[in-house]
Amino acid sequence: MGRIVHFEIPVEDTKKAKEFYSDVFGWNFAAFGDDSYLLATTGPDNQPGINGAIMKKRAAAQPVTNSIDVSNIDESMKKVEEKGGFILVPKTALPGVGYMAYFKDLDGNIMGLWQQDASAR
Repeated sequence: MGRIVHFEIPVEDTKKAKEFYSDVFGWNFAAFGDDSYLLATTGPDNQPGINGAIMKKRAAAQPVTNSIDVSNIDESMKKVEEKGGFILVPKTALPGVGYMAYFKDLDGNIMGLWQQDASAR
C-alpha cells in the first residue's frame, strides 16, 4: 500500500518561506543540495505526520505536491499510465537516496512517486 511520505511546497523566496514556517509552526530545515531545496522536519518521528520540503518555484502555477512511497517505481509508473494517468517527470535518480517521478492523475492533480534506495533503508 502506497503512503504519502513527503510534501513539496513551491515558494518564490526560500529564505522568507523558511523563516515563515519555522516561526509559525516550529519546523526545522536543512539544505539538500543548494538553498533552492530545503528539507523540512515538521515534528518528531514517533508522532503522526510527514516531513517534506520547501523549494524554489519553477513555474507560476506549480502546486504543492505530495509524494507516494512505492516499492517499484517502474511498475508504479506503468500502472499510472495504464489507468489513464500521465507521467510528467520520468524516473530520476537521487544517488544514495532513491528515485522520484511525477505524474498527473485523472483529475489533473500532480503527485510524486518515491522509491527509497534499498541501501538507504
